[in-house]
Amino acid sequence: MAEIITVDDPDDPRLADYTGLTDVELRRRREPAEGLFIAEGEKVIRRARHAGYRMRSMLLSAKWVDVMRDVIDEIPAPVYAVSPDLAERVTGYHVHRGALASMQRKPLPPAGDILAGARRIVVMEAVNDHTNIGAIFRSAAALGMDAVLLSPDCADPLYRRSVKVSMGAVFSVPYARLESWPRDLAAVREAGFKLLALTPAEKATALDEAAPHTLERAALMLGAEGGGLSTGALRAADEWVRIPMAHGVDSLNVGAAAAVAFYAVATGRPA
Repeated sequence: MAEIITVDDPDDPRLADYTGLTDVELRRRREPAEGLFIAEGEKVIRRARHAGYRMRSMLLSAKWVDVMRDVIDEIPAPVYAVSPDLAERVTGYHVHRGALASMQRKPLPPAGDILAGARRIVVMEAVNDHTNIGAIFRSAAALGMDAVLLSPDCADPLYRRSVKVSMGAVFSVPYARLESWPRDLAAVREAGFKLLALTPAEKATALDEAAPHTLERAALMLGAEGGGLSTGALRAADEWVRIPMAHGVDSLNVGAAAAVAFYAVATGRPA
């Protein structure tokens, strides 16, 4: 059973994992280096534990102690009970859900390991918006994508905002980072995947015509908001595919486009 410790000093060193959560650059550097990530909210905390992540500690406002009692009774990690005001002073924002947990990261698997048993995968290039990362993972989990590969410059899926937007789906879909971009795309092709680059370019094949659901193994490539896939990534692709647009709309947010394309890859019925 965890020990519940009441803390009333925002500078208490035991709260160090939770300091400055709104400082994106600091947390981007610190969290991977220290092997931690922050889970926010009851559902996300429970999903992280169910996925096998070890809890380092919890930070709870008083009313959440009873809600999380079953978790508290099962973990050896300390639980810090604080007032909402103190939680805000420590983290830098109002913690609406009143429950945070510091979790221990797991080592990422090699890309080859997650390719071995997959048929439908997502490949992201330079997607740096944490909201988009979270949304893409949530859609990938919901629509049956088997795994995600990230270019070296993609944002961290375990950053708090990504985890929150995904509602913990980042714990459900295996992912790995490619070390050399776009050179490592060759290894994806060698594993039997057809590389499909999602782009609004007119010369791209409409998804319904490409019929990606009929492929034995498909890798859908997504680029960053605005710029899309790089020239190198587009050259490495086996085929360019697009979502047909109406009413003069030229493109969708990458999170929305991903959901439509995932559905097409899984079922052959793009919107």
